[in-house]
Amino acid sequence: MDNTTEGLAHTALNGIAPYFTMFPLSFPYAILKERAREGEWVLDPFCGRGTTNYAARLLGLPSVGIDSSPVAVALSEAKLVNTTPERVIRAAEEILEEVPVPAEVPEGEFWEWAFDTEVLAVVCRLREGLLANCRSHARKALRALLLGALHGPRGKTKRTYFSNQCQRTYAPKPNYAVTFWKRRDLRPEPVDVLGIIRERADRYFGGERTRGRGKILRGDSREEAVYRRFPAGASGAIRWVVTSPPYYGMNTYLPDQWLRLWFLGGAPEVAYGAEGQIRHSSPGEFAAQIRRVWMRVGQVCAPGAQLVFRFGGIRSRKADPLEIVRLSLEGTGWRLTELRPAGTADAGRRQALHIARTDRAKEETDVFARWEG
Repeated sequence: MDNTTEGLAHTALNGIAPYFTMFPLSFPYAILKERAREGEWVLDPFCGRGTTNYAARLLGLPSVGIDSSPVAVALSEAKLVNTTPERVIRAAEEILEEVPVPAEVPEGEFWEWAFDTEVLAVVCRLREGLLANCRSHARKALRALLLGALHGPRGKTKRTYFSNQCQRTYAPKPNYAVTFWKRRDLRPEPVDVLGIIRERADRYFGGERTRGRGKILRGDSREEAVYRRFPAGASGAIRWVVTSPPYYGMNTYLPDQWLRLWFLGGAPEVAYGAEGQIRHSSPGEFAAQIRRVWMRVGQVCAPGAQLVFRFGGIRSRKADPLEIVRLSLEGTGWRLTELRPAGTADAGRRQALHIARTDRAKEETDVFARWEG
């Protein structure tokens, strides 16, 4: 087990909400702590829940994150906010004052069994307020905190999530969930929404002493447009690209996050779209998609910039992850310098494999390359 981050005073913010493609904080932190210099810009073009951006924050480095998922962007933005528990709690109270009655509450059997009626009304009020205005650091922190508390297991003595019994990492599919709850007579219980917000605000922001610098961008990292929105001083100055692309065959992020997508303004049912997602039609096509990202990334990097990414695969797909790595780097201006074994996701280093809940991980590799384009 890598304990590189042991001894840090406070890293709770990194766990504000789960996300499937979660590599451990120790991976980007160790790379940047050992090699990055003061003031150097860091980029993660597949930022997920913002772990690389948070590692950069811990080390006082400015960073940029890119992701096409609204959930990923919301969670990553929280990793760079500078606020306090008091401000987060006040933001929630202000929204509840601004929205005394929700304009819209989802209906149907799933919603009746998933949330207590009064709890769902409060959640909808908070959702409406944040959709109308989520500009401040406190509101961005609140939004991520609520995404983390939206669904999860029921504690035996204490309620820390808003929902009926659920997994915390992925949202339940409505038909399965209703059947599960009915068979066990698990009815939704009332919870203290503001109390949960207070506790989580204190946990995630009460001990944070570092300051976030940088920007999280929602967009497709294969396309040039998102790179035009970089913060001042970042474009052409990126020295470190630390990331983990999606693994070949692992393409169910949006359906498995449908409840959190709803909270961010999406539909109140499972969304099966793949807009902005890497295509998985074949290993060659997949590698070509990743290659486009590496080429775009190179255009905003300083000469000699370093690319470090963790990559692996799932056993249900007959593809060689290292061959995909080599194909993705071919002709991009990035020169492969090192391949370093990183174990497997099954060993607890990564939670992406929860997507394929009966699948097993292949060996993962940390890939090092240098920008010579």
